Amino acid sequence: MESNVLHQQKAMPPTAEGGWPIGSARLFAADPLAFCETFIPKYGGIFQITSVFFKFIPQFDWMVVVSDPDMVKQIMQDNNRNYVKSHGYKVLELLLGQGLLTSEGEFWRKQRRLMQPAFHRDRMAAFVGIMAHAGEEMTNKWKALPDGSEVDVSKDMMEMTLNIVCRAMFGTDVSDAMEVVNREFDRANEMLITRITTPVQIPITWPTPGNYREKNTYAAIKKVVADIIDKRRNSTERYDDLLAMLMEVQDEETGERMSDSQIQDEVITIFLAGHETTAVALSWLMLCLEENPEVEAKLLEEAQRVLNGATPRIEHIRELEYTRMVIDEALRLYPPAWVIGRHAVDEDEIGGFYIPKNTNCLIPVYYIHRDPKHWPNPLAFIPERFSKENCIGRHKFVYFPFGGGPRQCIGNGFALMEMQLIVAILVQHVQLRQIKNFKVKKEPMITMRPSPHLRMTKWNRNL
Repeated sequence: MESNVLHQQKAMPPTAEGGWPIGSARLFAADPLAFCETFIPKYGGIFQITSVFFKFIPQFDWMVVVSDPDMVKQIMQDNNRNYVKSHGYKVLELLLGQGLLTSEGEFWRKQRRLMQPAFHRDRMAAFVGIMAHAGEEMTNKWKALPDGSEVDVSKDMMEMTLNIVCRAMFGTDVSDAMEVVNREFDRANEMLITRITTPVQIPITWPTPGNYREKNTYAAIKKVVADIIDKRRNSTERYDDLLAMLMEVQDEETGERMSDSQIQDEVITIFLAGHETTAVALSWLMLCLEENPEVEAKLLEEAQRVLNGATPRIEHIRELEYTRMVIDEALRLYPPAWVIGRHAVDEDEIGGFYIPKNTNCLIPVYYIHRDPKHWPNPLAFIPERFSKENCIGRHKFVYFPFGGGPRQCIGNGFALMEMQLIVAILVQHVQLRQIKNFKVKKEPMITMRPSPHLRMTKWNRNL
């Protein structure tokens, strides 16, 4: 009764135009970034996307795009318990199981409570050496190449961040196993995004050649992690790494520990969220520096003044203020997590509009970060936007590269510290320059990657 009254009193959000039968969803699927840039200014902070194919997706009755910061805050923070992870995250369960990224409700809250201490700032300090060592390894690899050599920035950043998360997770060298993970993650990324964006899905249980390859990819990743956990269970050595913490932590209320299968899900989740997003962000940042030499010069000045060629330590993080501003500005223009999805488990009212149960809400982080209503000269690379004085009074949901509300990324501190250290090391020794006629575009998959892989020429600094 109450639902009918609310529906009668409040109108649904406006509907974006699109031809039958696929509707405006066809335009979104074809180019989601261009879709947002075209339709959000036309329809405003909330509007519907339509498609006849929605009826084939369970609990997917409606779809709305929500870009108004107050409305986003309602979904992600104020009324967050009414909005669970959306359809796409259900697909990710094929690989991530019930890790923090995909789990819900009380189970998620328990897991978040268990894992939070591992990502406390004091604990993160133990990983500074790992991050700095990996950054110096990659810098030395590039320095050893002749000036003018082409480097695959995307590939090298991905390998470096995977190396960091492996050492932080496992402590010891597991490079052979990680070669498998690195290779299979690329395949898994493409398979998962295809499954997310395909209107009518073939259930993965069906015995098709494509499903066979897909299941083998997920199984290969899971086996690598399961073998490492099993080996650790049978070891008598003492470890001080993330895996040891996950295996030892107990729920304060129940005394319960995580099962090996749950540890596996969390490890794979950390791999995906902990290296892919950071590598993508660093790749875009390298391009931003090349396009903005005055920013690169200020970054170099700070790195030389703070570090003076020394290996960075935890106490240097606060001093690398401009470096952090540069990273924030790169994450504004090129957020790896370019869209967030939430699913309404019950009806709601947002911005004066009626939101029925089973409405899927797409939150276009990429567009919000570039919305001229919130960002003067939005396409310009201006790190000073993130000075302390310029951040005062800024709405928290006009800049949220790590999400927001209770489900903000648990590893955001790890990622930001990692990027500060890597950038400060790299900029002192190497310059990267664009290759003539080499063009990259933004590829919005699970993360917003450069496509093709970002390749640049390398030049050593003569300091």
